[in-house]
Amino acid sequence: MIHEFIMHVICPFLGTMGYAVLFHVPKRFYLSCGFTGMAGWLVYNSIVSHTFSGAFASFLGTMAVVFLSRVLSVRKKCPLTIFLVSGILPLVPGAGIYYTVYYLVTNQLAEASRRGMESVKVAFAIVLGIVFVLAVPGTVFQSLAVGQRRSRKG
Repeated sequence: MIHEFIMHVICPFLGTMGYAVLFHVPKRFYLSCGFTGMAGWLVYNSIVSHTFSGAFASFLGTMAVVFLSRVLSVRKKCPLTIFLVSGILPLVPGAGIYYTVYYLVTNQLAEASRRGMESVKVAFAIVLGIVFVLAVPGTVFQSLAVGQRRSRKG
């Protein structure tokens, strides 16, 4: 139980924060970056655990990351890419790409093809998730951020 908690909450949080540190994101955004990556991974993991495809889970996880990135960028008055680029990191199909190349080098072409197609589907799902949420007008996210500020003050 504790091991699963660490693997699915703390690791994506710290990994995303580490990526933000590596790319010189301002320190005041570290926690928000970590939270964004963790939230995307939790959505992905909960969808995959219900036997849906990795591509569909990546699509929904990406939508969560982009949604949170847009809300945080309005609330913290900074560019969207600060949260989006670091938050998307846990969803990138790095292992799939690695195994695709591995199976190509070891001349296992059928397995390389299978892994490669799955990686392409996941990458395409990530792109679609970004496009779908970015297509929502910015005024929606501004009203969300303003509504949250008013509820805290009142």
